[in-house]
Amino acid sequence: MPDAILSLSHITKQFGSLLASDDVTLDLRPGEIHALIGPNGAGKSTLIKQIAGEIKSDSGDIHFNGQQINELDAVARSRMGLARTFQVSSLMPEFSVLQNVMLARQSVSGKVFRFFRPVLGDKSLVEPAMAQLERVGLANRAQMRAADISHGERRQLEMAVALALEPKAFLLDEPMAGMGPEGSKRLTGFLDSLRAQAPILLVEHDMDAVFALADRISVLVYGRIIATGTVDEIRGNEDVKRAYLGEEA
Repeated sequence: MPDAILSLSHITKQFGSLLASDDVTLDLRPGEIHALIGPNGAGKSTLIKQIAGEIKSDSGDIHFNGQQINELDAVARSRMGLARTFQVSSLMPEFSVLQNVMLARQSVSGKVFRFFRPVLGDKSLVEPAMAQLERVGLANRAQMRAADISHGERRQLEMAVALALEPKAFLLDEPMAGMGPEGSKRLTGFLDSLRAQAPILLVEHDMDAVFALADRISVLVYGRIIATGTVDEIRGNEDVKRAYLGEEA
């Protein structure tokens, strides 16, 4: 079994009387898609925020690429190669599609932030950013404002931004949210190819996508993981059926 690139050990987070993360232990291994599923309010997004460095855990350890990252902030974790997309878009809507990707590229290039007018002529930023837009199918939208592209295209743009960070692992928080069947199908195919570049921890409610993509699935209910296993193991787990899947299994 390959060493995990990301591992969580006994992660706990409490908000008042609400135990949002209850002794959570899981890992993400090279080349895999590990899906995290559960009902609304189960604590999935809270757990992703702890991994990304936006929320500090009360206890437990997080290791990434062989290093404990408990005390690192979100920016430092991103620079290490932990790339996140959001349940709610975090793009800069008044910037162009290309500029959004260039900002991400600039953050890992070692260059100090500069005003965009001179930066737009910097081939070391423009060319890699355009390459990622080509990869996600948005090259023809490069000069449009992010605010003016469709919801599905914003999801594609988020993926281009994540790719520009040269990630060692992806944290994807409901990438299918708000997408129609065709958009979800295209994104499923794209994510399937993406695991070859870096493993993916996937939070997703679209169970067709989860069952098509996941190598392993962890089920989170009331902040606690009640089961981890393959698609077939999770489909057949009676506790999971009662708590979440129901007739979907």
